[in-house]
Amino acid sequence: MECHIRPATSRDAVAISRVVIAALRESNSQDYPPGVIAQVEQSFSPDAITTQLTKRKVFVALLGENIIGTAGLDGDVVRSVFVDPAHQKGGIGRHLMDVIHTTAAHAGVGAVRVPSSITAERFYTALGYQKIRDEFHGAERTIVMEKRL
Repeated sequence: MECHIRPATSRDAVAISRVVIAALRESNSQDYPPGVIAQVEQSFSPDAITTQLTKRKVFVALLGENIIGTAGLDGDVVRSVFVDPAHQKGGIGRHLMDVIHTTAAHAGVGAVRVPSSITAERFYTALGYQKIRDEFHGAERTIVMEKRL
């Protein structure tokens, strides 16, 4: 069965939250301590996701009727790219990023930035992103990366 990408709706908030928290706990926890994971999780409750949906373009990846990934675009900034751990490394994230890049290009954006986790840095590098700088938010390190479209 092939993955399908569509714009997210408020009805997707619980499923998006589930995917993000699963990815944080299983994948990102290899690179960040439990306190950082717990702090980041707070930004991805269903209510927080519903608010995000009003402020940025958010997409979901579906396998059948199940949401297995998400990605957002806030102007020229890529936000919250997560794939369910059971479906990682299968091209879902790349497919989501193709939609993000196309959406940004159609909006006239010449370059996109992403505040990457340590966990996702290699993923973005493989997509042609280049590191600009590191940022620290307490114990959380993010790598700001950019790609010209």
